[in-house]
Amino acid sequence: MNIPHGKKVYFSSDNHLGAPTQAESRPRERKFVKWLDEIKQDAAAIFLMGDLFDFWFEYKHVVPKGFVRVLGKLAEIKDSGIPVYFFVGNHDLWMNDYFGEELNIPVFHKPREFEFNNKKFLIGHGDGLGPGDNGYKKMKKVFTNPFSKWLYRWLHPDIGVPLAQYFSVKNKAISGEEDQEFLGEENEWLIQYCKRKLDKKHYDYFLFGHRHLPIEFKIKENSTYINTGDWINYYTYAVFDGKELKLKKLRQEQA
Repeated sequence: MNIPHGKKVYFSSDNHLGAPTQAESRPRERKFVKWLDEIKQDAAAIFLMGDLFDFWFEYKHVVPKGFVRVLGKLAEIKDSGIPVYFFVGNHDLWMNDYFGEELNIPVFHKPREFEFNNKKFLIGHGDGLGPGDNGYKKMKKVFTNPFSKWLYRWLHPDIGVPLAQYFSVKNKAISGEEDQEFLGEENEWLIQYCKRKLDKKHYDYFLFGHRHLPIEFKIKENSTYINTGDWINYYTYAVFDGKELKLKKLRQEQA
């Protein structure tokens, strides 16, 4: 994709809409919708990199209640001709074809390569990548197994959705307590993942969420890892202007 002059590509992750409750996450949803309304003026593309929702499970004919403001805004943006891409996170990993069918937004379950103005990007949510976190990796295999999803669908939505929301809110990812500090190059699994990927292929930028901490880290002189932070504590996102990728924070007047 060639980015036209004056246009930008935006990247955002970890809104966790619905946590800890629908009512309490409503102000965050409004801020996010306001931000989407502003960036659509110069957006060449928008990437939503996972955990937009704190919980999402698609039954055959049912999706979780709520989020009409953000869903409506995304539909409006996509209908206007701006490409929007969605990467599932560990909290909305049961996303199937709802976004594709209703919003015409492609959904990715694994990191994907993109190229903008001859710059190579590897983009994803970031969960389960790199060394370590073996317990989660095993759990993810169980949760994403087609048989497990089939079994869960036998729970009535009035039981299945509140039950999953309860356990989702209990997840440490929403608390942010372990995500406030940079753990050092050797202990940041996504940095280790990026290094291993660079051994096989060059990328100018690695873009991930999941970590909840805004991070900009030089892997090599010509390769940078950026974590977009979250919309819970930091209200940060990333912007590529056709030349450089930078972390940005929501302005006070936007908040």
